[in-house]
Amino acid sequence: MPVNNSRLKGFYKLSVDERRQLIAKSSNLLPEQVAALAENGELDDNAADRMIENVIGTMSLPVGVATNFIIDEKHYVVPFCLEESSVVAAASNMAKRCHVHGGFTSSNDGPMMIAQIQLLDIENHEEAKQGVLENKDILVRLANSLPSTMVRLGGGCKEITTRSIETLSGLMFIVHIHVDCRDAMGANAVNTMAELLAPELERITKGRALLRILSNLATERLARVKATFTPEEISNSGERLDGSKIIEGILEAYHFAVADPYRAATHNKGVMNGISAVAVACGQDWRAIEAGCHAYVAYSQGRYGSMTHWELDSEGNLVGSIETPMAVGIVGGASKVHPVARTNLEILGVESAQELASVMAAAGLAQNLGALRALATSGIQKGHMRLHARNMAVSAGAEGNEIEDVAKLLIEHDGPITQTKVSEILEAYRA
Repeated sequence: MPVNNSRLKGFYKLSVDERRQLIAKSSNLLPEQVAALAENGELDDNAADRMIENVIGTMSLPVGVATNFIIDEKHYVVPFCLEESSVVAAASNMAKRCHVHGGFTSSNDGPMMIAQIQLLDIENHEEAKQGVLENKDILVRLANSLPSTMVRLGGGCKEITTRSIETLSGLMFIVHIHVDCRDAMGANAVNTMAELLAPELERITKGRALLRILSNLATERLARVKATFTPEEISNSGERLDGSKIIEGILEAYHFAVADPYRAATHNKGVMNGISAVAVACGQDWRAIEAGCHAYVAYSQGRYGSMTHWELDSEGNLVGSIETPMAVGIVGGASKVHPVARTNLEILGVESAQELASVMAAAGLAQNLGALRALATSGIQKGHMRLHARNMAVSAGAEGNEIEDVAKLLIEHDGPITQTKVSEILEAYRA
């Protein structure tokens, strides 16, 4: 269930078990859900063997929670699953900085997915198109004819459209099946419908059906999130740069990403640090989500650029927004098989796939701002290294109490920090 307040002051100072118990209490987790978190998310061999082939073991990643998220006037503690330090802290920090204007607001499309059927060897594309249009109602009924909870809940195939595209193999006739997936991601459902319709489309078009599969470019399933940050929120007390100057630097950094694909790739990686981390934590197909997000940039802009948009409003506030495909689900798949994914969805308290999409888009926007703000002020390494110092100390061979002491020396070190420098600091500490 959702938390009443996402502001968990001093949360980072607690031990792992204390944090877990606090989240368990605020989200009313069941004992078995708390146990799933405490067991480091490990799957037993039988569960893992049901998920993929040739299983030989499992691998754990840290799960942390980003705090301070308010989306559409509702508070969220957002689970992140990833290996990179500073991401959770940055997202939590940025989410706190838009509270004056109520946090994030969202406006999403319905949960529509597209399946594609590729038809070849068609002599007359106009006749094929006319044939599909004349038989559209029959095709829609056929697509929805299999027993389906999705259809029973009001979803299912809603539309069928066609395209003709020039390719290196000649002119191809493509049929799109538009499916309302309700609270499922929908891959299995739309693929099944495509397989079911292919023989009938071959008959109608007198063509040969080859590929029958969904598209991860979910242009009819877009998540849109927006937030406003005042200069006072963007600034830190005691910081030399005032908020307006920081905003100016953020916009200049953003404009770099808009203009240059080399920069945009790294800029968007920061966005996906938030989106993908929540996707993994909640048992989503993060590869499909990443493919759709990156493809949509080029599709919508005509070239590769920024996934996010930043601008200055008339009052001098920084306004950020994101519009991106978000094919997610809260029923079926790993979100129901993996015990920690189920627990993380319970912590989030989302009641629909659309709500989960909003949370993930907000996480991406917050994380993007965290990176832009760091780049425009102290540089990305200062904050990142502060949080990464313990990992570097361990990599150099630090053990026990050495880890925190060496990490502190690294943070205090004036100059570039390399793994060689860490080893030198550890040797000096031990001496």
